Amino acid sequence: MKLISIIVPAFNEEANIASMYKTLVQELEPLPYLYEIMFINDGSSDGTLDEILKLANEHETVKYISLSRNFGKESAMFAGMKRIKGDAAILMDSDMQHPPTLICEMIQGYEEGFHQVVAKRSRKGDSKLRSALSSLYYKVVNSVTDVSFEDGEGDFRLLSRKAINSILSLSESNRFSKGIYSWIGLSKKTISYENVVRAEGDSKWSFASLVNYGIDGIISFNMKPLRICFYTGFLVLFLSLLYIAFTFYQIMVRGVIAPGYFTTITAILLLGGIQLISLGVIGEYVGRIYNETKQRPHFLVDMSNVDEYDES
Repeated sequence: MKLISIIVPAFNEEANIASMYKTLVQELEPLPYLYEIMFINDGSSDGTLDEILKLANEHETVKYISLSRNFGKESAMFAGMKRIKGDAAILMDSDMQHPPTLICEMIQGYEEGFHQVVAKRSRKGDSKLRSALSSLYYKVVNSVTDVSFEDGEGDFRLLSRKAINSILSLSESNRFSKGIYSWIGLSKKTISYENVVRAEGDSKWSFASLVNYGIDGIISFNMKPLRICFYTGFLVLFLSLLYIAFTFYQIMVRGVIAPGYFTTITAILLLGGIQLISLGVIGEYVGRIYNETKQRPHFLVDMSNVDEYDES
């Protein structure tokens, strides 16, 4: 029988681990597949690791990786992919907002030959402001990036072994999984589900985290912001030359009428703002280059009950 791996990153999800495992088993046991459930403790400060260890000691199907500190969800998922042994893997959050009831439908898509089976959530339960901002973000990001993003599609998906190996072959440190899933291509099937409200614990995504995540999405998969800075610089230079010519003409015809404080300060603020924005964009790319050149590992493992998977 084929082996299905479930990858569950967890950060301070002590209240959800046991119920997550119980619900997963209820869905997986009736299926004609072997399965393993891989929990990744991403440097939790509560009792998440204790809950995972308790399950691992009681059930052979439970695997775990405990990272030495909080490396972030991207690194936690990458760690799980490196150590699961399944013919396919399903990525799920540990907060119970990804319904395990979709597992059967996902596996059906896999058996149909799709390398990615993606669960797309609705915006039900989100505020109108958040929905509008999300819709605007996806329109903007799809207009400037080299890959395509779908509103509502996230990490909740099934990946075939071919898709997993393709993702593992990408070694960059600054990982943005939504872009990676799109970049590797491969056949994809989408299934929809209603948004599920978190039952236990608090969301780990603050407004600042969402903003930073959005910036990662724009920066990680395109060079267009640099090109925009280039074009903006030329446009400002052209307008400045027109203004200088107009001002010189006014002086020649009428002489100096006023000191022009407002015009001067406006020009300074405009040019200064454009320069700072441009430097910020360039700095983002330089910073990412700096991080890549250090070639640090994506994560460090503190303890685990499974070694890295060797396909050979």
